[in-house]
Amino acid sequence: MAVYTEISDEALRAYLAGYSLGDLVAFRGIAEGVENSNYALKTTTGDYILTLYEKRVDPAELPWFLGLMRHLAAHGLSCPQPVAARDGEALRELCGRPAAICTFLPGVWPRRVRQGHCGPLGAALAELHASGAGFTAERPNSLGPQSWAPLLDRCRAGGDAVQPGLIAELDRHLEGILSAWPKDLPRGQIHADLFPDNVFFLDDAEGAPRVSGLIDFYFACTDFLAYDLAICLNAWCFEPDFSFNITKARAMIHAYQSLRPLTEAELAALPVLCRGAAMRFLLTRLFDWTHTPAGAMVTRKDPLEYLKRLRFHAAAQDIHAYGL
Repeated sequence: MAVYTEISDEALRAYLAGYSLGDLVAFRGIAEGVENSNYALKTTTGDYILTLYEKRVDPAELPWFLGLMRHLAAHGLSCPQPVAARDGEALRELCGRPAAICTFLPGVWPRRVRQGHCGPLGAALAELHASGAGFTAERPNSLGPQSWAPLLDRCRAGGDAVQPGLIAELDRHLEGILSAWPKDLPRGQIHADLFPDNVFFLDDAEGAPRVSGLIDFYFACTDFLAYDLAICLNAWCFEPDFSFNITKARAMIHAYQSLRPLTEAELAALPVLCRGAAMRFLLTRLFDWTHTPAGAMVTRKDPLEYLKRLRFHAAAQDIHAYGL
């Protein structure tokens, strides 16, 4: 459930009085997502998304996120656009939380990823990277390689209860990843969390899926562009039995390269970038798994799903494992 802060009708109407969005028609909580409280909002002028930013989000970083979305939308990417209030500000306060209203995007995210989703996703990722090129403000990746060893240390006490020998195996993997991590690849603004539930699709006239919008930019940061592609390969190209679907990977990478060709250095680094992306999501899941109190109303994600991805990437000898 992603509604941590409840809003009364009176509080919402008072908040909307600061906008030129017409009268409130309806609003409801959105149960998907884990970080913030999200509401679908309908007024007499249209549909919107209202987000209340919860404690895990640093309020000082919100202007960067909102500024990036505004920039991307202005440069042709289909993503939520922050709506300014009458005072010109997009970021305001509601129920003691920083809050913002963004435009609504049509479409649905794929509950089961098909090959036909992966090409459009690769192209949309390349468009995101191109659209972000003129956004010069930077945000360091707080969950980048420098964070992985400290995060693993915080999981040592309970890690082996998830699977015997897990911490020792992760130590070995992490040492190899960090020693091989590239130092000089093309950088820019990346989404860093482009899982299927953050990508909306609609069918075109022939019934083929097309991307209608990208959402949830609250892990976005400035990092290697190819690392964003590695995150997507992990999130989109493994089957329910955790086998790697090389056909999906080939479709994604080729569509990406049709708009932004990868450099030789990026291609050579792709296997270790995929290992790093698997390690990042394994560790954050492992931390949540080992630190969530018993009985908490939270659906924990299984960290071992990403251990299987990590093992695949560690066994990959070169880029041929990814269909290249």
